[in-house]
Amino acid sequence: MWIVLFALRYKYTIGVFAILILLFGVLASRRMSTDILPRVDSPEITLVWTYPGLNAAEMAAKVTSFSEIATLNNVDDLLEARSETSNGVALVKLKFQPYADINTALAQVTGVSQTILRRMPTGTTPPLIIRTSPSSVPIVQLVISSDSMTGGQLFDFARINLRAQIQSIPGLRLSLPYGGAARQVMIDVDPDSLNAFGLSAADVSRAVSAQNLTLPSGVLRESGRELPIAMNASPETVQAFLDLPIRSVGGKMILLRDVANVRDGEAVSTNIARLNGQNAVIVTVLKLGNASTLDIVQGIIDRLPSIRASAPAGLKIEPIFDQSVFVRASIDNILKEIVLVGALVAVVVLLFLGSMRSTLLVLPSIPLALLCSILGL
Repeated sequence: MWIVLFALRYKYTIGVFAILILLFGVLASRRMSTDILPRVDSPEITLVWTYPGLNAAEMAAKVTSFSEIATLNNVDDLLEARSETSNGVALVKLKFQPYADINTALAQVTGVSQTILRRMPTGTTPPLIIRTSPSSVPIVQLVISSDSMTGGQLFDFARINLRAQIQSIPGLRLSLPYGGAARQVMIDVDPDSLNAFGLSAADVSRAVSAQNLTLPSGVLRESGRELPIAMNASPETVQAFLDLPIRSVGGKMILLRDVANVRDGEAVSTNIARLNGQNAVIVTVLKLGNASTLDIVQGIIDRLPSIRASAPAGLKIEPIFDQSVFVRASIDNILKEIVLVGALVAVVVLLFLGSMRSTLLVLPSIPLALLCSILGL
């Protein structure tokens, strides 16, 4: 009852409070991130181990389980550890206590992962360590297609050019393209030629590895000058690869061209994407933590014209999934419900009190109450 008496006695003070709530509430609503679901802060880390060619059983026994055990024994505040293993890939998902310091957890996981590398199978590379969150979900999928470019060219465009132009938008993470494969020099060995010269694929692999090196060559100091030295230890063209010597057989030097074909191609593809029968790749854009879906999507849409203008001829970039459509639909529904509730309250007050003045005094309390709740977020 005292608050009613206070409002009646200090009408101007209440008016100032209402204006302040209106101003700060509008500012808060403009800065608030907008999404389908509220943000969920759960400290989680994912380790991605890769070893191409290793089957799932060996991967689980010698990489996944060892990583899990080492993490459980040496990382603090761990709540749960789960893993998924497939051919050549292992995912170790770590979930921490709500009060855990994620930066400390990242440091400990990184240290443990580097330490156990010595006990992993030879050739194992350090894992990719990613901080994850339940709020980091896909919000946009872009399909990049062309009737004149190969899958490898589309893959490289999405991985390099597209990423460089939209990665600066705050709050997003870009996945690797799905479909196509990365560009690389491919050596297609001819088994009949190898048998004819008494060679094996291992001989070719050793010769290429020994003559495709990136090493520091130092500098030459003379008469007060310092000159950098460049060495041709790494072939730069397909022709240079073809001229690599393999081994001397019967007094004749066998070159790579004698037993294999070299091409500027792409890695063996393990997935495929098509758009209306054309080569295509799909790129997924994920929202990070507290970012706003509407801001990210609008930023991508604003940049698409310039990206299309700078793209090679015949290349098309189109969104095939847009989470912002559902977000905007939800916002529209909320606004309609607010108007409906306000109208019903006005009708009820008018019917029971029979006073238009009382009705007009009650109606502003609804948006002011909503703005107060936004200020508390």
